[in-house]
Order: sequence, then C-alpha cells, then structure tokens
Amino acid sequence: MEETTTLSSTPIPPSPKKIKVVISDLHLGKGRILENGGLNSLEEFYFGEKLVEFIHYYSSGIYRDYEVELVINGDFLNFLQVDYRGHFLTVITETISLDVLKSIIAGHPKVFKALAEFAAISGNSITYVVGNHDQAMMWPACRVYLNSIIGAPVRYKNIIYFVDGVHIEHGHMHEAANRLDPKKFFLKKDLAEPILNLPFGSHFFVELVLKIKHKYPHVDKIRPFSKMIRWALVNETKLMFKSFISLFFYFAKTIFISDPRRHWPFKRVMQILFESAIFPDLGSSAEKILIDDRVHTVIFGHSHVYQYRQWSSDKEYFNTGTWTEITSLDIVSLGKITKLTYVLIEYPDDGGRPRGRLKEWRGYHRIEEDVAVS
Repeated sequence: MEETTTLSSTPIPPSPKKIKVVISDLHLGKGRILENGGLNSLEEFYFGEKLVEFIHYYSSGIYRDYEVELVINGDFLNFLQVDYRGHFLTVITETISLDVLKSIIAGHPKVFKALAEFAAISGNSITYVVGNHDQAMMWPACRVYLNSIIGAPVRYKNIIYFVDGVHIEHGHMHEAANRLDPKKFFLKKDLAEPILNLPFGSHFFVELVLKIKHKYPHVDKIRPFSKMIRWALVNETKLMFKSFISLFFYFAKTIFISDPRRHWPFKRVMQILFESAIFPDLGSSAEKILIDDRVHTVIFGHSHVYQYRQWSSDKEYFNTGTWTEITSLDIVSLGKITKLTYVLIEYPDDGGRPRGRLKEWRGYHRIEEDVAVS
C-alpha cells in the first residue's frame, strides 16, 4: 500500500485593515512667534500640539497594524500669507516658493516631525491634494524638499484624488475667483523664469485683503459675511468707505491693465463678482459629481464650513471644514468657533464600499493649555 503524503499549506495571513483620514485648510504659516520674538498676527494655525496628537493617534493603539493613508486635501500650507524677505508677492518663482516652504516648516517643527514618524511606519502613506493657498506645491523643488523632510515619497495630486469610488478635491476649482487654469499652471512666455499662474482670488487676497488683515487679522474669518459688512458700516464706517473705494479701483484696474500676469477680461471679472462668496456652498458641485455611477462619496474643503449631505444611501458629500478659528455673528453661535473636523474613511471587513464619517478631533486630555491670542 502506497503511503500518501499530505502537504500542509501555510495559512495566508488576513489583509491588514485600512483607513483613510482626510484633513484640509489648516493654513500653516511661519509660526506664531517671529524670529525677532514678536507675535505673528498673520498666523492662523494654533493647534500644532493637537495635530501632532492626531497624527500619533492614527498611527498607534488600535491603528498600529492598520494601513493608514493621511490625505491632506489642500491649503495645508498658507503660502499666500507668508512673506518673502518682508514682501508679499504675486510673482512667485520656484526659488521663492521653496524659501517660503522652508520658513513654514521651520515655524512648525513638531508637526513635520510627527509627519515623518507617521510616514516611517510600514503601511502608512501621505497624499497631498493641492489647494489655492498652497498652489506652490506644484513646483518640483517644493515636492522634493517636503519629501526629504518627511523622509518618504508623498503622493501629490494637482486637482483631484479619486480612489475606491471616493472623489477628493480641495474645491477651489468650483468657483470663478479661485479656479486655476488646468492647462497652464505656470506662466513662462517672455519671462526670465517661470512663475505660478495665480488665479484672480490669489491676487485679490495678496494685493487687497492682506492690507486689511494687518490691522484686522480676522476680517476673512467672519460669517455670515453680510452681517460683518452691516456691522462694519456702522462701527467702522471710515474703513468700509476706504475698502469700497479700493475694491472699485482694484476691479477696474484688473480689466484695463495690460500685464498678462494679472489681466482678466471684463466677462471673467463679472463672472467672478456674481459667483464669488466668502464661504461658498459647494454642495451643488458635489451633487453634479455624484451623478457619475463610479462615484459614491465626494469630499471637499475650501469653504471652511464643515458639512454633510446625503442624496441617497450611496451618494454622500462631506466638507472637512477648517482647523482655523471662525467668528460667527449668528445669535445661535455667537463668538469664536473652532472645530478640528476631518473625515474618516473606513473599509468594511466584508469588502464592501468604504464609508466616510465626519468627525471632530478633541485632542488628548490635558489639565490646561495656552489660550491662543492674536
């Protein structure tokens, strides 16, 4: 009788669980304290310690053996609000952008150390979707330098990151003022070296809004904006009169100026005036994207207002909000509002479609912490 040998098969280990964590609009500047020891009134990000805890939480404990992807959905770095050698520029070369990037990283060393520690863990990854305030991250030199700081290759997406039925996009492409030209991210013709092809909104912010923010740092962080205008007309009449005059001349100049780096035709300026909003509602844009059968979830940022909408059990829209302060003039929420909101995308064990959840990071418990005063 022949002896039969049974080969024992080695059990295949189960695939690791995975999640994606989506954040946006943190607006890191060059830090709260300047090199001379003074306070940086233009810094908008006060929650470095909480962000470090957030990154640590999703790479330890119950998530230690998970595959975790951190998706930075635009405006993580606030290039537009950081000076270059004392000047705020709209003619931005690769060299200038790299210098500004280095100053931002130097202003938030603990955050980038935490990102490096996160990326060093096997299975973890970082995806960076470019927004309108960090358009400079389209430069190759900036990407190479950030990769070197983190110690791992970051996956960069210029406009859209689509994965597993989830459409992730910053959102600025859905409003006229901040929409980039997807065929021309850089201007090169008749220039000594290429520069960023900034949208109208970036020029407007640097050339007009920043001048007001030096005196009133929170002017663009107030909602509803219409109530702020009415309040300012009564309490800051002189400022509002000057602002309206400046606004009129600014729009007139953009129509008639011949400089190709900052010229927009009359039709485009009118479109911007009719479409623009301080806090645009991107829900209608999300609904249009969700018509595509391949898409079940849309995630935007940009508006600084966290949001969730559901059109059916399989069509959902999330807005991740912001990690910066918002001042509300609505009586039901009067005062400063800070919610460190994000979207957690979980993959079910049964292999079904991933599901998103809008969450708020509260941070680890601590007895006391500094009050952020600007």
